[in-house]
Amino acid sequence: MLYLLLYPLREVFGPFRLFGYITFRSAYAAVAAILLVLLLGKPFINFLRSKSIAQRIRDEVPESHKSKQGTPSMGGAMILAAILGATLLFADLKNPNIIILIISTVWFGSLGALDDYIKIFKKRPRGLSIKAKLAGQLFFGLALGLYLYAFQSPDYATKTNLIFIKNYVVSFGIFYPLFVMAVVAGSSNGVNLSDGLDGLAIGLIGISGLAYAFLAYATGHAVISNYLNVIFIPSAGEITVFCAAILGASLGFLWFNSYPAQVFMGDTGSLSLGAIIGTAAILIKQELLLLLVGGMFVVEVISVILQIAYFRRTGGKRLFRMAPLHHHFELKGWAEPKIVIRFWIIGVILLMLALSTLKIR
Repeated sequence: MLYLLLYPLREVFGPFRLFGYITFRSAYAAVAAILLVLLLGKPFINFLRSKSIAQRIRDEVPESHKSKQGTPSMGGAMILAAILGATLLFADLKNPNIIILIISTVWFGSLGALDDYIKIFKKRPRGLSIKAKLAGQLFFGLALGLYLYAFQSPDYATKTNLIFIKNYVVSFGIFYPLFVMAVVAGSSNGVNLSDGLDGLAIGLIGISGLAYAFLAYATGHAVISNYLNVIFIPSAGEITVFCAAILGASLGFLWFNSYPAQVFMGDTGSLSLGAIIGTAAILIKQELLLLLVGGMFVVEVISVILQIAYFRRTGGKRLFRMAPLHHHFELKGWAEPKIVIRFWIIGVILLMLALSTLKIR
């Protein structure tokens, strides 16, 4: 909004030229998102508490989590509000990638909010059925995949960058929409499974937002993308602003979600944040790098898959004390903040490794 309003007036007032720089608008989008969450935080938490919109703890979680019963939930709504608010202020709203990301945020935020509503008000602890959630995720993924297949430039519409391999990309052809569906659903569910400790998922989301801010800027910059041998997408640079807003909103939410949490994001946040990171990765053709950037989410998902497979194969034995993996360490006696900080540290290491792959080719 500010870009569209003020940048055209740069000849009248010189400082408005700053709005032409993606780096400037990204920095202020991050700051705006932080401030929006901090301003919304206390009043919104009080509102959630007054309406009894609170977390319902399932019986199968570790005993230490029972004390969290009644903590306000659906805090993801203020994360998404901050992301959208900062994006509307500082992004180019005519950019098709920004429009897609806004639609993604609204779609998955609504899906997550419906899931939370059913859990809290209908008193169904598991919320929407797995089939219903997956249907919502796959529908959006299919729609996005078909749109990109039909309307993106044929130079890169069905392609993606490979990791560690120089001057080579892979094209999925007519199967590209199916690939997009898998990425969207996988990233959404990965974050959802990881949201089990105070500050864990939102901290890792902030790290992912930072990574994709760098990657989006490189993808949309002709010189940098050529130097790094990644697919150049002219309109992708604007995604940097959106990813910076994700980073800012994540940091702001940590103010209230760090241990002991005053509010939980709920599925309103976890289902949507994973999906919009996945959508950003798709738009800049860095889907495979999600395996590194979101490596801790991948580990959490794999731990659940292994636990289920091992349980069925051995007739009731467990590979981990509990899955997802963060609960395993809880039952081993690790303090919750220690697990969170260590997972963040690994997330930062994976971030640096992911960015280094751009030159290890």
